[in-house]
Amino acid sequence: MTKQRVAVLISGRGSNMQALVRAARAPDYPAEIVAVISNRPGAAGLAFARDNGIPAEAIDHKAYPDREAFEAALHQSLLRHRAELVACAGFMRILTPGFTRRWAGRMLNIHPSLLPAYKGLHTHEQALADKATRHGASVHFVSEELDGGQVIAQAAVPVMEGDTAETLAARVLNVEHPLYVKALELVASGKVQFKTSS
Repeated sequence: MTKQRVAVLISGRGSNMQALVRAARAPDYPAEIVAVISNRPGAAGLAFARDNGIPAEAIDHKAYPDREAFEAALHQSLLRHRAELVACAGFMRILTPGFTRRWAGRMLNIHPSLLPAYKGLHTHEQALADKATRHGASVHFVSEELDGGQVIAQAAVPVMEGDTAETLAARVLNVEHPLYVKALELVASGKVQFKTSS
């Protein structure tokens, strides 16, 4: 089978990236991880990628004068690796509309909430403040609106009495890994397709 070429963007340890790398080893998984790219040279996930024989690259956003210059370098790297899909996995950079349009329908992100609830940061704190009974994670196509793109898949967890942001985050992380593996499989196999707004 022809596998879709996927580059994973990270900013830290890349636990979701690691889950994708492990899943992609299966012969029948429709995606292969061809590069791991981080905007932070010290990201622990880069070492994991290298240890697993995957090209790993740091493109330090601080080395560029503005967002556009950083994204131009990132775009060139994605082209160099011949990436067909991009999976953001704890990539802590807000991307400009120009970049998201260029990769529309080919870039995924995982977000720790049941979108459209709790976009942006501090989702677990927001869920607790709202006394929500359910929380979870979503994988969505990246769009110009922050955490506003078409949802591909979601997984829910219960909010327990006595939960802290940390305990809730840990419960959500447990479902994130299998969720992202499934969502990438759906997109790479063509079972879920990006709906263009007409």
